[in-house]
Amino acid sequence: MKIRPVNGRILVKPFESEGKSSGGIYIPDSAREKIQEGEVIAVAKDATDEVAVGDRIVYKEFSGAEVKMEGRDYILLTEEDLLVKYEASDRIPE
Repeated sequence: MKIRPVNGRILVKPFESEGKSSGGIYIPDSAREKIQEGEVIAVAKDATDEVAVGDRIVYKEFSGAEVKMEGRDYILLTEEDLLVKYEASDRIPE
């Protein structure tokens, strides 16, 4: 099924947090910290031009509407919910 957001919305697939600590201890789902990063899956035509499909972004905590489709979790955000867009760097900082 293809998804097309409307009304300026941006569909994001959130990244999962680590299930194991650096010391090798498994962390249950209820105790995991929820990270606010994800990959843009679809963008409405009337949404911002700042992001495109495939971009990695950071969004506000407690923002958007959670949607579950075909067993996967997604978040519908507005452009006001976006904080950061990661960009690739071709040079090493000095």
